[in-house]
This record gives sequence, structure tokens and C-alpha cells, in this order.
Amino acid sequence: MNKIAVAKGDGIGPEIMDAVLTIFNAAKVPLEYDFVDMGKWVFDKGFNNGMTTQAQETIENLGILFKGPMETPKGKGVKSINVTARKTWNTYANKRTFQTLHGVDTVFSKAGIPIDVTIVRENIEDTYGGIEHMLTHDVALSRRFITRPGSAQVIRYAFEMAKKKGTKRITCGHKANIMKITDGLFLEVFYEIAKEYPELKADDVIVDDLCMKLVTRPDLFDVVVLTNLQGDIVSDLCAGLIGGLGFAPSANVGDHISIFEAVHGTAPDIAGKNLANPTALLLSGIGMLQHLGLMEAASSIENALLYTLESGVHTGDFGDKSKPSLSTTEFAQAIINNFGKKPQHNPRIDITDFETSCTVVSLDNNAMMESHDAIVEKIVGVDMFIESNVQPDQLAKKCLRHAGVKFKLVNISNRGTQVWPTGSKFTNLVNQYNARFESIDGEPLNQQDIIGLYVSLSGDFKICSLELLNMWGDKPSYSLAQGQ
Repeated sequence: MNKIAVAKGDGIGPEIMDAVLTIFNAAKVPLEYDFVDMGKWVFDKGFNNGMTTQAQETIENLGILFKGPMETPKGKGVKSINVTARKTWNTYANKRTFQTLHGVDTVFSKAGIPIDVTIVRENIEDTYGGIEHMLTHDVALSRRFITRPGSAQVIRYAFEMAKKKGTKRITCGHKANIMKITDGLFLEVFYEIAKEYPELKADDVIVDDLCMKLVTRPDLFDVVVLTNLQGDIVSDLCAGLIGGLGFAPSANVGDHISIFEAVHGTAPDIAGKNLANPTALLLSGIGMLQHLGLMEAASSIENALLYTLESGVHTGDFGDKSKPSLSTTEFAQAIINNFGKKPQHNPRIDITDFETSCTVVSLDNNAMMESHDAIVEKIVGVDMFIESNVQPDQLAKKCLRHAGVKFKLVNISNRGTQVWPTGSKFTNLVNQYNARFESIDGEPLNQQDIIGLYVSLSGDFKICSLELLNMWGDKPSYSLAQGQ
């Protein structure tokens, strides 16, 4: 019998978790539950990651966490408990499946347009690193990390999942037309891995165009893989296509630990009132059963749920308002009463295990993910981010005095737009510039050269930050300013 960790969560979490576990127990699902302490109430006791030490040890020993929604305390500088859990255990692939549910009326169900879209969202990197700084009193900086190994993990997972599911098309959503280095790297890795799966049609679409197409023809898409922030936004958009977050399940999949949870929040306004819709958490639990190889139990429970929805049974947040809505516990009991019944539309008969179950291991060290490339790397310049409220020409005159014999000042930008040597007086400025220095004649530099320039410039300016300008072979690893 499988043993899993269960965290009931905050707000409506305990109610909907109890409802789901009641359904599991009635279906005689062969699971044992180890309840762990996680959530806002744990944070309030002084645990800054929102979980007790014992809870962390239990989850790492069992490899599976089934969790209710959790609230992040506001105004205390604490990181999201949900994001912390995903990142701590490297659950790099966030899989969210959105399917037409008969009995849940939407614009598309009324039009007879079926939806079956799986969003795979990178779960660790991007702006969700939460690495932010105030460079000046007016300028905030957020660092966005996209890595080759991290991109490869989630993209390979998406291709494997699509292959096992029998999908014909897999799409990469991106903004590489603007973020040419970061999203460009993600897209590059996508097409590198696509070569290993010739049976799948692999294509890409700019994320804003993707959103437009999803709300007009969602039936054209099968599996879509995106970076973290874009995936978060697009997955919530897809939830709206099928009836809302109350029907949106989520699986956070890693090599050793996986987390299954509903996408929605804690809904404190109805907490404790026995009104919440447990469907999203139940669908997440069904995905967990599939992940664990409990296919018969998964299909039996899912068929009962689909039959219940198809019959017009509903909680207060959806359904035919002329029919009385059920409470959380009554809705769960209705599903139990429908065990053994199959819906008219899309019954679950032969379910394939789409996932690779976590391998629970004991680790002595953190895994270092690093791609090995023989391309020669060299430093060819530096971007110096300078706090100043003078005009660009005045700034350039001072910077030119510090260039010395190894550097040349090639351009100055403000908020990413070039303002020197050419620019426009109509470009509004803030008090933080980027002065780009490149090596003379492309000669390689070393870090001591960069430090020397930093020390020299610091006599006139406050240097907020700096970034090396690297070349991998003959390929620049930095972007140009707008207008450069």
C-alpha cells in the first residue's frame, strides 16, 4: 500500500481535502495518509518556509505530497509557501490539464467545441526566483533566470508526456521576439529536444498570439510548454475556458518528489461554511492516482465525477441555478453514490500512465545541473548600471574619461532605450543608466580589467550593478538596446 504525505492547507483547504479523502476511502483506494503541518498557520508559528521540520522530512521520505490551497502571509516579506515547496523539491514541471466537463456550461461547450489542452509550465526559474533589488529610490530590478538544464528538464518532460498521451502536436509558447536571450534560449532548447521526437509535430507561437488563439480556437492545441510566468498566466486563461479555477487540477512533477494540488486559492470568504467546490482538488487527486499507477481507482472515481457533473449536480459556484446546489460534503456523497456509473460523454475506460512515478532516494549532495560545451568563452565588455540624474551627454563625457586604453564607450541606454550617442529628447529618463563599455578591437578582457574600470567609475558615480558582456565562440551573449 502506498503512503503519501497530506497537507490540508488553509481556508477551504481542510473542507475540500476531507471531501476528497472521503471519496478515496469510499472507493477503497489503497493509500495511507501521513498528515503534515504546512500553511499560513505554520508560518505564523515561526517557520519561515511554511512547514515544520518534521513535515519536510516526511515529504522527502515519501516522495508524494497531496496538498490543499495555502495562503501566503501578506506584508511580512515572506516568500509564497506554494512556490517555496515547488522550488525546494525541484518539481520542475507544472502540468495542468483542461478538458471540457459536461454539466459545466461554457461558451465553448454550448458551441460544441471540445477542449483538451495540457499546459506544461516551467516551475523553478524565471522571475519566480524572486531576486529583486532597488537600484535607486526610483528603479527596481527583478532578475529573470532561464537556464539550459532547467529548460531541458521541463521541455523533455513535456515531450515524453505528449508521446505517452498519444498527442500529435506540441507547441512552445514564448516571447523570444522581445526577450531574445532568455526566451530565445528556452525556444532553442525546445527545438533541440524536438529532434528526438520526430513523431510529434513541434511548433512555436508568441505568447500574446497564443492567448488570442486559445480564446478563439482552443481545440487547435494539444500540449503547450511555457516558461514560468507565462505558463502561470496562460494556464489561468485556460481555466476560464472550461469553467474556472474550480475545475483546474495541477501536478508539480519532479524526479524524486511530486506535489498534487488544486490551482485555486484558499477562498477565505467561504471557508468553514461547507460551500466549496472540491472538483479541482479531486481531479488533482485523480492525477496523483494515475501517477502512482492506481489506474483502476483513478478511472472509477473520475467516471463517477463526470457522471455526477453530467447529471446536473453542482455546488453553488456553477451549474443550473434553477436546481438546488449541494454543500461540499453532499457533493462528495453524490459522487460516491455514482460509483460504478459511466458518463455518456468521454467515459474513462483505458487510462494510460502518463507520468513516471518519483523514485524516492536518499541524497547526500545537491545535484549540479550543467551542460558541457567546448565553445570558447571570452569577456568583451561590461554593462555598468549607474545612478545619475544628469543628461546623457553629460554622463557620456564623464564615462569617456574613465574608458582608458582597454575600453571604449559604445552606448548609453535608459530603461533599455539608447539615449547616447544617438537618441531623442522625447525619451523620458529615470535616474539609472546603463553605460556599455566594450573592449577595443574586440580584444579579450579579464575580470581584473572590469574591476579596474569599476573602481575608476566609482570615483564619479554610484555603480548600482554590472553585467559582463560574454562571447560564446562568435556569438554575443547579450542583447542590444532599443535603437542601438
